[in-house]
Amino acid sequence: MEGEAKTARVVGPQDGELGFLGTIGVRFLASGADTGGGFSLVEHPMSPRVLAAPLHRHVNEDEYSFVLEGRVGALLGDEVRVATPGDLVFKPRGQWHTFWNDGDAPARILEIIAPAGFEQFFKALSDMGGVTGAEPAEVAALSARYGLEMDFDSIPGLCERFGVVFPGERLEPKGWSPVDPRSQRAPAFPRAPERIGA
Repeated sequence: MEGEAKTARVVGPQDGELGFLGTIGVRFLASGADTGGGFSLVEHPMSPRVLAAPLHRHVNEDEYSFVLEGRVGALLGDEVRVATPGDLVFKPRGQWHTFWNDGDAPARILEIIAPAGFEQFFKALSDMGGVTGAEPAEVAALSARYGLEMDFDSIPGLCERFGVVFPGERLEPKGWSPVDPRSQRAPAFPRAPERIGA
């Protein structure tokens, strides 16, 4: 229910539904139902040198990307920036932008989306098989429903300009160890580490 936050809770490193957008992963940490509609929070693990999305802009949401790990490049209008752990990248609604893993190692960001609601786009896109598994008409209809304009023609130029690939390879969030590939859920208690030298 939008407008009314739920009870307090802790989302641990093994919690949160996982998805794959065809380019980058997504782990759902807080939805509009959790925050009274104020914002949603997702984690995006990115494989090395991958373009996360075509050039795009949002009608309804501002996005804030907090870099947890790796180097994340961002094209914000005409401005190119590279962010490293601890940096926050602001992507205001209405501005054309994209982002990518600018390094040769995995990268991770926390994406704060305000107001909430766009996390439902990520869920639906993941359920469709991501941008590479869904029919283009399905992606276009979903994008229109969520006020997202995407320029798929920008992909080849972005890949060449920034030395990245599209689509990406699926990565799970750091510390995630699913045991059932059908559910992608990890056990409630992590396994004990293996003993070295035993």
